[in-house]
Amino acid sequence: MTSDGLPVKTVTLLLDRLADDDHSRPVLHRNSVLDSMKKLVSQLVTGPLAWRNANFTSNPTEVQILSVEPNDDLKGPSVLRTSGVSMDINLLGVARNNDGMATVVFMAYSHMMNVLDASFFRTRRNTTKTMMSRVVSATLLGTVNTTLPSPVQFTFEHITASEHRGKPSCVYWNVSAWIEDGCHVSEINPTHTVCSCDHLSTFALIMQTVDTFLSDPILDILNTILVLIGLVFLTLAVMTFALCRWNPRVSNVSRLNLCVCLLLAHPLFLLTQSFLHLIWPHEVLCKLLAGVLHFLFLCCFVWMSIEAVLLFLSVRKLKQVKPSEGVGPHCAALYLIGYGVPLFIVAVSAGVMPEGYGSLQCWLSTKAGFIWSFLGPVAFILTGNIVLFFIILLTLFFTLRGAQSAGSKVKYTRILAIKLLFQFFFLGCPWVLGFFVRSGPAVEVLFVMLNSQQGTFIFLVHCALNNEVRLQYRSWLQGFLRHRESSAFTSSTTVSPTSKDGQASGVQDTPI
Repeated sequence: MTSDGLPVKTVTLLLDRLADDDHSRPVLHRNSVLDSMKKLVSQLVTGPLAWRNANFTSNPTEVQILSVEPNDDLKGPSVLRTSGVSMDINLLGVARNNDGMATVVFMAYSHMMNVLDASFFRTRRNTTKTMMSRVVSATLLGTVNTTLPSPVQFTFEHITASEHRGKPSCVYWNVSAWIEDGCHVSEINPTHTVCSCDHLSTFALIMQTVDTFLSDPILDILNTILVLIGLVFLTLAVMTFALCRWNPRVSNVSRLNLCVCLLLAHPLFLLTQSFLHLIWPHEVLCKLLAGVLHFLFLCCFVWMSIEAVLLFLSVRKLKQVKPSEGVGPHCAALYLIGYGVPLFIVAVSAGVMPEGYGSLQCWLSTKAGFIWSFLGPVAFILTGNIVLFFIILLTLFFTLRGAQSAGSKVKYTRILAIKLLFQFFFLGCPWVLGFFVRSGPAVEVLFVMLNSQQGTFIFLVHCALNNEVRLQYRSWLQGFLRHRESSAFTSSTTVSPTSKDGQASGVQDTPI
């Protein structure tokens, strides 16, 4: 019996009864159950006849008690072990700050994971949360200064196989919820996780998991194949825009930069979604990728808008009697707008709501309307482009009707306007479908097909169907064939000296 009159058997019996308590009661009642269990065990280590070093097990609870007194000769951290969990604590350092005496009680509960379950771990991310360890409590008794000289280490054995591809979180219980403050994961492997905490409380290991957006494996494979095909044609388009000699009447800067941004955005998005289970647990990396994708996709729309504005300026020149050649936005101004405007939007968004980056898909959060930092500018650009294309088509109609002798310049501009109009709808429509992508598998497949083939469309419209580009391709092919013929001729001429040497050594050649 302890000095306060509570024998171990009584404590054990009361612990068993508390374990059978109704777990459906409110959270504050569940918290009181936890507090009652810790207070019961603390009765064993108070008073002059108290237990100093002992361990015992009841049906739901394992208890270890370790005390340090002034005459004890301890070196290094003290290790307390229960089934599935161990604790390393510098109890000697605590004792030095408390007149050489300190007692720690370590309790492991087999039922508490159902009482204080993972649903009480609330985070900004709406993830699936799973208990990965037993719940344990660590308490210092008989000490005035409870500050730990060094962090305490908990080694949790996973109660389920670590096949979950998510983020482990070391948490402690704070009256009504699990929180992470003061605890972090220091080591992890498939079977165990080591948590480091700067205080003592009730602890557990919770795994946060996320379901990927494209969970259908067939759709994943289809998306990967289509994106790779689109990237091949997008690469060909970039090489064509960079190497071909283009009509000097049309600036190629906007189209080239549009393709470069798409060429960077599509593979980055594909890689992010493919390795989401590895990226998402690293919150900083997830936020960084979301910000880069936000910037790149905004750049695509801004450069598409710049191309429409340049076409509008070209159409206006058609109405002039003596159009001034070479008058238009400077290349530096185009780059400033094409990359400066998206950078400004991303910077303001990150400054106002930094937690908006890094959603479940490492993209933009839908909470508090943060997704409109992307959808807002996109909707504005698409609306502006519709108005601009309507004005361009009207201008071309009246220009062609008023000038019966429509020259090559007018004809070229009309063809380019039609191409850009198709490009506008092909690049913009997939993002409109994105609002309805969860309506059904048909819409989802259509979204994947259209969004992944933007590079293919650009190559077909601006390269394969462009007479100037086809002539340039033909010129390259002819040059390549001539180079092969000259290489073959050169290699054949190098054989003749060897033949002469063969005759001199008695080898007879057949005369032609």
